[in-house]
Amino acid sequence: MDLIAVLKELAESGMMMDSPGNYKNRNYKIVADSCLEYPETFRKDDRFVNVPMILYVGDQTIIDDENFDQKDFLRKVAESAECAKSACPSPETYREAYKTDADHVYVITISSKLSGSNNSANLAVSLYHEKYGDKKIHVFDSLSTSVGETQLFSLIVRLEEKGYSFEEIIEIVESFRDSMTTLFVLDNLETLRKNGRLTGIKAFVASTLNIKPLMAGDKGSIVQKGQGIGIKKAFGKLADSIHKEVTDKEYRTLMISHCNAPEKAEMVKELILSKDSFHEVVVLDTRGLNSLYANDGGVIVTV
Repeated sequence: MDLIAVLKELAESGMMMDSPGNYKNRNYKIVADSCLEYPETFRKDDRFVNVPMILYVGDQTIIDDENFDQKDFLRKVAESAECAKSACPSPETYREAYKTDADHVYVITISSKLSGSNNSANLAVSLYHEKYGDKKIHVFDSLSTSVGETQLFSLIVRLEEKGYSFEEIIEIVESFRDSMTTLFVLDNLETLRKNGRLTGIKAFVASTLNIKPLMAGDKGSIVQKGQGIGIKKAFGKLADSIHKEVTDKEYRTLMISHCNAPEKAEMVKELILSKDSFHEVVVLDTRGLNSLYANDGGVIVTV
C-alpha cells in the first residue's frame, strides 16, 4: 500500500488531533505504555489506555499514571544522590488492559531497544488468549518513544475512522513507523548513560562546555547525529535535519514534546516552521518516563 497516498488522503480529509469529537468509531482500543503522550482531549476516552511504567528515585516508588506530578518528580530527581531508574509494566498488567468489547486492539510501546515494555506487551497477547479467548491484538514496537508513539496513535485513530481493515492498518502503521524521524536535544545525557541507553556514545559535559548534542533514533537505538555550541545552534541543526531529510511534510504531523520547557518547544517549532509546512503541529509535555530520561529542559521531535 502506498504510504504517501494514504497520508495525503488523511490530510485532505481534514482530520485533526484537536477535534476528538469527530472520532466516532468505537470498535477498537489502543493500549500503550506511559511513554505515549496522549493529547489532553483524548485522555478521558476509555478507548485509549496508558499502562504505567514504574519510576524509582532513591527509596521512592512513583507510578507513571494520571497522578504523575512532573514538577515534584523533577525536584526529587534533582535532590537525589542516586540516579533515577525505571521498570516496565508486567505482562499481566498489559493482559488486563487488553480487555474490551471492541474487535481490534492495537498496542504501542517504547522502542524494544530501550525497554522490556515491548516484550511484556507481546507476552501478554498469549496470556490474554489463554485466559479470555480469541481477539485481534497487534503490538507495535514504535522504535521511538514519547511523541513517536503519539504519531502511531494518531495514525491508527484516523485509519480506523476511515474504515481501513485491521490488517491494512498494521501494514500502513509499520510502514509509517519505518519512515518516521525522531530527533531530540537534551541538556544532559547522564540519566540515559547511567541506565545503559547510550551504548557506545559518550555523555557530553554540556554544563561545562555548553555543547548540546543532537540525538536521533536509528531503528530504535539512540545515535548521535550532531552537536551545537548552545541550545539554539543545536535546535537549528535539528530543524536543518528535518528540512533536508524528511519528505512529504505537507501530509505529516510535526509533533514536539518537552520536559518542563515550553519556551524551548516554541523555539524549536518556530525554527522548523521557518523552513517547512506541515499538515498539523502538536506540542505536548512529557509524562513520567520521558521526563526521567529527557531531564528538565529536554525536547523531543518526531515527523
